[in-house]
Amino acid sequence: MNDSSRPGGGRSSRLRGLRHALGSGEPLPADIPVEPLLQRSWQRSRAAGLTPAGLGSSAPHASAVQLARARERHRELIDHARPVLEFLFEQTCGTDSVVLLADAQGMVLDAIGDTGFSQRAARVALRPGAIWHEQWRGTNAIGTCLVEEQALVIHGDEHYLDRNGFLTCAASPIVDPAGQIIGAIDISGDHRQAHPHTLGLVRSASRMIEQRLFETRHAQGLRLRFHARREGIASLTEGLMALSDDGWLIGANAAALSMLGLERGHIGALRVDALFGLDVHSVEAMARLMPPEPRQVRCADGTMLWMRVDSSPSGIEVMARRTDCVDPAALSASEAAGADATPDAPRAMAVPVPPRDRLPDALDGFELGDPTMRQVVARLRRLGEPPIGLVLQGESGTGKTALAQAVHRSGVRRAGPLQTLHCASLDEMHLDDALFGRPLERPPAPGLLRRARGGTLVLDEVADLPLTLQARLLRVLQDDLLAPLPGEPVLPLDVALVCTSRRRLIDEVACGRLREDLYYRLNGLTLILPPLHERGDLAALCRQLLDAAGSAAAVEPALLARLADYRWPGNVRQLANALRAACAQLEPGERMIRREHLPDDLIEELAALDPPPAAAGSPAGTAPTRAEVSSDEASRMLAQCGGNLSETARRLGISRNTLYRRLREASAGSAGPGEAGGSASR
Repeated sequence: MNDSSRPGGGRSSRLRGLRHALGSGEPLPADIPVEPLLQRSWQRSRAAGLTPAGLGSSAPHASAVQLARARERHRELIDHARPVLEFLFEQTCGTDSVVLLADAQGMVLDAIGDTGFSQRAARVALRPGAIWHEQWRGTNAIGTCLVEEQALVIHGDEHYLDRNGFLTCAASPIVDPAGQIIGAIDISGDHRQAHPHTLGLVRSASRMIEQRLFETRHAQGLRLRFHARREGIASLTEGLMALSDDGWLIGANAAALSMLGLERGHIGALRVDALFGLDVHSVEAMARLMPPEPRQVRCADGTMLWMRVDSSPSGIEVMARRTDCVDPAALSASEAAGADATPDAPRAMAVPVPPRDRLPDALDGFELGDPTMRQVVARLRRLGEPPIGLVLQGESGTGKTALAQAVHRSGVRRAGPLQTLHCASLDEMHLDDALFGRPLERPPAPGLLRRARGGTLVLDEVADLPLTLQARLLRVLQDDLLAPLPGEPVLPLDVALVCTSRRRLIDEVACGRLREDLYYRLNGLTLILPPLHERGDLAALCRQLLDAAGSAAAVEPALLARLADYRWPGNVRQLANALRAACAQLEPGERMIRREHLPDDLIEELAALDPPPAAAGSPAGTAPTRAEVSSDEASRMLAQCGGNLSETARRLGISRNTLYRRLREASAGSAGPGEAGGSASR
């Protein structure tokens, strides 16, 4: 809340009394000294069944596995937010406070804080894995800012639960370039140390994260940077907008929306013509200025802004293809027309130019020498327009989502928007809102199907989409039309759809989890990614992952050979995490990753693959190989090791999977003829 509403002394007692009366079912008095936002939050807390004296129902807390999955799912947000959290901690260090990052459901993903206060905060679950949504923990800065969609402070007894009254918390939502709230950043501390500047800190922090996300999401294509002052361009206060190659607004930051008087729901629903009176050719002409220079443009309401247009090399390549057949004089005339340009103005037809040599693209990163992956990439390169339904299948961690995004960035739609929906991470209501939007809101909130127009929509784990939403999606795909927003015409779908699944979709159809008609609508081309243990490019992949982690280290050759024998149940994701963990264990100046740098569980798994010492009386180096170990030898060694499977596998120099097979063979061999026959007849 604002500074004038800080509770203290008598007001604090008054607030506690009001909350307890509300929790007991009494209505709030008309002269309540609390602003409407806080009243709304208290009412929601009560409706959730919470009482000020207790939690009402047990608040959920993610397990270690659930937290790890959530952190992996939000890896992009965490990576961009971590430097900002560290910066905030530097500003607040020594003030009995903790800096928190939460996802859109209020789960704390990351935390940095003063040691003493962090221990106290942990007692009220201000730690990673705790869920601070209002329905579980009542009025609080994280949960309430996510519901109210604005930065705010909850101080002392403004918290709905008594146990949180010792806190002062300031939080600001984090909004991605497409207008979706994806999390919140929070500073929580002892209420006696409250400082009026904390709210400004979290507001600035969320803006920093949003700007980093924008630069990453829209590294390709047309980007508008504008400000009321020429010197404000490329500063933290600049407005940022991203355009599709046909001029639609596909991304924006909060500063841009504020300068133009827009809402988040306008993203994906407006063209640049309606904002600045410039058609897309004029914007492209500004992008081709070398060096890029700001120029003044007139907004729809008559105000003037300084604007610079940036474009990545791939974006300029697209523009070059589109303007190769345009008379430069006509382009200049279009730019001079400015506000007279209309969305329906005729556009030049692009003349296809056959490539002389293929340019590097995002798919190159998946061609590291493995024949199967090389064939997958070759088939993907042959995809074109009109878009063909693409399904990528493979075990968890094989890189399906990353490959789907690379398909977009390498294809003819790379200048258009790329949207990704993780179907397994949201409940049905949130999936519905995310995919189809909320057209009846004011302003209407477009869904990802609309925001992906002209580009690509990736449906990650599509088989986890609820059946009711599968039916709605099928209807949209069959009609090839989007339901109109108020005041707009019906629009063609114009979306390339890429689906991923860790399970075979045809099996999901047989089990009734996926509609058969939707399956055949989605399934234009299905490609299966091989698991890591079947790939032959481990050395190159390790180098690529280490480079991506910013490490100059290398894997010891002997260790690399052992890693090649490992099964990798978590696939590329497991390998990437293991290498990151190993890099963190290197001493300063150390550049060689050895076995002792790996996580303990992986060290134990690799130990089972080590060859056993040479048997007594045998020449050195003549220990039996994995292929030479018989089922009888496996049984004898298991008995000598007291039934310890890991030790047995280590001594024999085989993996535990191989040991299991040998033991099954031994068991089958010991069965009598009658028993074997009976088994066969069953």
